[in-house]
Amino acid sequence: MELHALDLSLIALYLCTVVIFGFVARRRAGVSLESYFLGSRKVPWYLLGVSNASSMFDIAGTMWLVSVVFIYGAKGAWLPWLWPTYNQVFLMVYLSQWVRRSGALTGGDWMNTRFKNPIGLEMSRLVVVVFALMSVVSFSAYAFKGLAGFASIFLPSAIEPTTYAFILIGVSLAYATLGGIRSVIFTDLIQFSLLIAISIVIGYYAMTFTSAEAIREVTPQGWSSVWFDRKLDLDWSGLLPQLNDIIALQGYELFFPFFMMMMLKGVLVSVAGPAPNFDMQRLLATRNPREAALMSSVVSLALFPRWILVTGIVVLGLVFYSTDLRLQDPAFDYELVLPHVISEFVPIGLKGLIIVGFLAAFMSTFDSTINAGAAYLVNDVYKRYLRPNETESSYVKLCYLASFLVVAIGVALSVFMESINDIMGWIVGGLWGGYAAPNILKWHWWRLNGVGYFCGMLGGILSSFILPELFPQFSFIQLFPAIFVVSLGGAIGGSLASGHEDMDTLASFYKKVRPWGHWGPVIEYLRKTDDTIEANRDWPRHIFNILVGIVWHFMLVLIPLFLVIKEYKQMWIGIAVFMVCCAILKRTWLDRLEHD
Repeated sequence: MELHALDLSLIALYLCTVVIFGFVARRRAGVSLESYFLGSRKVPWYLLGVSNASSMFDIAGTMWLVSVVFIYGAKGAWLPWLWPTYNQVFLMVYLSQWVRRSGALTGGDWMNTRFKNPIGLEMSRLVVVVFALMSVVSFSAYAFKGLAGFASIFLPSAIEPTTYAFILIGVSLAYATLGGIRSVIFTDLIQFSLLIAISIVIGYYAMTFTSAEAIREVTPQGWSSVWFDRKLDLDWSGLLPQLNDIIALQGYELFFPFFMMMMLKGVLVSVAGPAPNFDMQRLLATRNPREAALMSSVVSLALFPRWILVTGIVVLGLVFYSTDLRLQDPAFDYELVLPHVISEFVPIGLKGLIIVGFLAAFMSTFDSTINAGAAYLVNDVYKRYLRPNETESSYVKLCYLASFLVVAIGVALSVFMESINDIMGWIVGGLWGGYAAPNILKWHWWRLNGVGYFCGMLGGILSSFILPELFPQFSFIQLFPAIFVVSLGGAIGGSLASGHEDMDTLASFYKKVRPWGHWGPVIEYLRKTDDTIEANRDWPRHIFNILVGIVWHFMLVLIPLFLVIKEYKQMWIGIAVFMVCCAILKRTWLDRLEHD
């Protein structure tokens, strides 16, 4: 893509700004590990929420969303549930508070609140640190691959894409390492501001220069409807017939069975709670459990502008470039619709602003990842096992080396990965599939011990490697039930084969976190000294709020989508449903936060 000097100047200005802020934030970040990784738990919840949402937004994901909405229309709004995006609803309703009550620094540190047996505790800490580092290294590999792909499309060809990737990763590493989480949050706020700006501009272009009739002329019947039957029933024949082949290749023709598998995976992964990455880090950085819950609600609200951007690019691509796309090779990658529209439609200056926004999005995901990864290496490995009595400032300085090490391993790993889809498919479908079972049990079953947690996590990690090799004909989401069952069997078997945790430890955990589930023996133990202790019976209200919250969350996707494609009747229905959900959640969730 050819860029004007003004566009290049905006990119250079952004890169210089974030590095300078890293130097400015260095002094405050260097006070302690808590200051470096959690901002001394003094950052307002709404800034943490925006930062968390920004870290989940990247150019590769946006290109994928554009291709999904382009091909599947409003039905494409269901497909992000693969991640699942609605896990923030589970966090918002109750899990954020449970996590924050621990007062831990990292996911590994959290294990001290749940397990006490020395062998089991060390095993559980070790396996969660290994999982976290595997996840962080994989995300680093994903970032390097993604940045190289980004550069090959958006940046001038005078420099090799991999060279661009090294430069951009170097800049991210510099400011994230120097300033800790404060630098990360500052950059995320810039990115979110840019996201809002470019979303408004692209949405304005799409709504001004297209009409509802023009959109209907270039889309098949049912494209603007969110509903589906057992089959997808989208026929692109006569418009863009190659899209029928893509739908068949992706396996979404039988949409209802795929949707049910997606929901099963999504609910189980969501109940497990946040993975030990930047999502959990943001929760632990909040001031108190109530603000942790509020922070998670902001993440869902922050989806709104992204869907204006995605749908605007889809509409411009359909209306103005369908004829060109019809002439493309059948193997044309429809994820390239986004750069095609930006290259052909967006004027000088604004083009640079959009590229800076996407670049910031990529870097915000990357910087959050390496900041979280360094926490595990320094706090859970070096400080715990090697040098437990060093000064806080020396630990912070070691974070610089730890961040570099995580990135270096990730970049080296990317050489062996064929594509970013391979990396993300394994992380989301395979690795997180093995994470779900033991982490569901740690909240809801008193008998889980450190040995069982270790066996469940190890079984999940190993099966996420082995099963795809044994059954290459199945996708990661199809293998998810098998990975989950292996992990669940390991967690239950390991726990029952060894003694339960110390009752004083379990009692302390229950009084602090107040989870619901099978905690009967622990409650009986507590009643020996305090007969006022009652079991947590909030689960019916929590489940109700989750159901309402998922609908609320989904409306934040559909409302901007229907707005841009000018389906105003469906948009107003979505707004009405959203307002009803807000009223319900106000009474059954928000007003109860102080009590909870």
